[in-house]
Amino acid sequence: MSTYLDRIVERHREMAAKDTRRLGDLIAGTAAMRPTRGFRAALVGTPGLAVIAEIKRRSPAKGDLNRDLDPGELAGTYEQGGASCLSVLTDEEFFGGSVADLEAARGATSLPVLRKDFTVDPRDVVDARLMGADAILLIGAVLDPFELVEMHQLACEAGLDVLVEVHDEPELEEALNAGASLVGVNQRDLASFEVDHDRALRMASAIPDTVVKVAESGIRDADDAKRLAAAGYHAVLVGEALVTSVDPAKTLTELLVR
Repeated sequence: MSTYLDRIVERHREMAAKDTRRLGDLIAGTAAMRPTRGFRAALVGTPGLAVIAEIKRRSPAKGDLNRDLDPGELAGTYEQGGASCLSVLTDEEFFGGSVADLEAARGATSLPVLRKDFTVDPRDVVDARLMGADAILLIGAVLDPFELVEMHQLACEAGLDVLVEVHDEPELEEALNAGASLVGVNQRDLASFEVDHDRALRMASAIPDTVVKVAESGIRDADDAKRLAAAGYHAVLVGEALVTSVDPAKTLTELLVR
């Protein structure tokens, strides 16, 4: 029986296989673009625990979270609430996101923006740069070691910061072998979409101190944020708790650990 992750990745690989654009032409299109805003630098430069605030309309497991959100307005709210960076879902079929959401969010703030999607092809990497993203997500559970190395290198050459997402020690080892300096521990199992709220705490000591550590998924409140900060995390990536909040700025502010 196929999982959520199987279906999502299969669909993205199908779309990539039908893409006839030349990678070299796409790379050439980035040559005259302005420098990115510095996603990793924004996290490192934040005193205490930084928050990467996510713009997310829906989830395959839970359905609509905030389908009618205004990405520009919400991004501005996040900035006012103290977010260091933004994360924007651009997957349309499964998460209801779009490139337009990313463009609107980035245009409304001065914050660096992560393109949150299922990157499976080098052209996806360059597309992130072309649409205005400052960073890209590479998921260890989705890519084989060769793909991870290839796409990490391409992203860096394009001027993007790279958040490599892992779930366990073997995936962490592959991320480090690929040169990752920004690692996210996703507490959500991408097969079942269930959350293990202690996964990031268990993984913290395995991540080298030279790497910027991000905890993803399942961060519910200030207590969670404080525990993760104490474990050595530089940032948390929070989506559901913010997009479903009646007061996202207040909820975000409560997650800040200074």
